[in-house]
Amino acid sequence: MVIDKRSAALVLLVCAAALVASAVGDGPLLNGNFEYPPNQSQMSGSKVTGENAIPYWKTTGTVEYIGSGQQQGDMILTVPEGAHALRLGSDASIQQQISVTRGLYYSVTFRASRTCAQDEKLSLTIVPVTGYPVQSGEPLPIQTVYSSCGWDAYSWAFKAEAGIVSFTIRHPWQEEEDEGCGPIIDAFAIKTLNMPQPTQNNLLTNGDFEEGPYIPPDCKSGVLVPPMNEDDVSPLPGWMIMSYKKVVKYVDTAHFAVPRGGRAVELVCGVETALVQEVYGTVEGSWYRLEFSVGDAANGCGASADYSSSPGMKVKAIAGASETTVDVDFRGAGGSTRGKLEFQAPASPTRVVFVSLGYHTKSDNSGTLCGPVVDDVSLVAIAQPSARRLLL
Repeated sequence: MVIDKRSAALVLLVCAAALVASAVGDGPLLNGNFEYPPNQSQMSGSKVTGENAIPYWKTTGTVEYIGSGQQQGDMILTVPEGAHALRLGSDASIQQQISVTRGLYYSVTFRASRTCAQDEKLSLTIVPVTGYPVQSGEPLPIQTVYSSCGWDAYSWAFKAEAGIVSFTIRHPWQEEEDEGCGPIIDAFAIKTLNMPQPTQNNLLTNGDFEEGPYIPPDCKSGVLVPPMNEDDVSPLPGWMIMSYKKVVKYVDTAHFAVPRGGRAVELVCGVETALVQEVYGTVEGSWYRLEFSVGDAANGCGASADYSSSPGMKVKAIAGASETTVDVDFRGAGGSTRGKLEFQAPASPTRVVFVSLGYHTKSDNSGTLCGPVVDDVSLVAIAQPSARRLLL
């Protein structure tokens, strides 16, 4: 019997999809961009009718296999990466089992776009197959679009409590949602998170932001880090995002100006979002110096349409009961400056906070939200503040 190459590839694909768990390294999940097509015998038009129709994934509820440029009523559906994606109806979900290393931390990156003006959300859950506690956070709000392309890249993190975990992303049920609505999801990837430790030279964890979620090579708009509770695992080790519904953006040197190293954080939501770290190495009553870089991402932010003089951007840094404000006025063309704050720790731990004091959009009239970047943050103990030494 002769088997052609196409048939052999199909047999191998079906066999691989039947594995209990996908063993993956840093990068895309197996069929994370949904380019392997579903089993057509388990489809009705664009709707998935069989829970195992999509290779490597299990589906529940109303899930649609979307093609780039597909029209739904008067709306053309957008596909974030490649030619295909999935749309999740109300209370629909997809699930994949992943082989991980117990005790390590991981971040999942994916892209999503909303199809209607409703307040759409996505809920992510990790369930170890051996029965350890479920990990889930607050539903990710995707109502606000932070890029001009119509979709955004999001990140979410977890600690592996077993060697095989089941990852689920679900669109929570909404009572009055239109059947034609529901978010489109695509381009799932995973990354092992290293957990940097504070040192005597820097009491902060991950102050240079070099450790963070996976950024796809073609991701020109950065990766969003959503708000989280204090007990959640952060995609940015050491840091929390304090907000009701807004985010910060994790950016890299491939597409943005970064003050130092390869990664930084862009504060894109003004006073609605704070970048926070609790520092446990401080001693009540002792003096410390906080230093940091704030800059312009070279993405046309904070500038007027003709790049004339503009008010610029401002970043407030708070450490304990002290604060300082640093101006960022580079007219959207890049550049950075250093800020410094010397303070006496009122207690331990000491909370360090960064917040943008204004709301900004890019100068290309796209309405894309943007803001100043924060990078290269350090906290060290000092004998006494420099101003006091000058008086002695």
